Amino acid sequence: MSDRDAYVDKMKAKLDEWNAEIGKMEAKSRQAEADMRLKYDEQLKKLRARRDEAEAQLKELQKASEDSWHRMRKGMDEAWDDMSRAFREAMERFRS
Repeated sequence: MSDRDAYVDKMKAKLDEWNAEIGKMEAKSRQAEADMRLKYDEQLKKLRARRDEAEAQLKELQKASEDSWHRMRKGMDEAWDDMSRAFREAMERFRS
């Protein structure tokens, strides 16, 4: 397995994890009071948009040549770090 394939597999697993977390947050949102539901739904909207961006970047990475994927990886790592941070912050808000 190439470095790129391993990286793509790792990122796909992370996306699956984020999708599962979004599902949990959606369930919690449905059970919340109306005022909290609006806050939860706004957070979910932002998380879905970030997840969609990450998925698009991953697709671009998969299409990239072997040489260019190394250059793209730095940007991907930064985007994934931002997404991870956003998920952690959202999870903290949902727990409180």
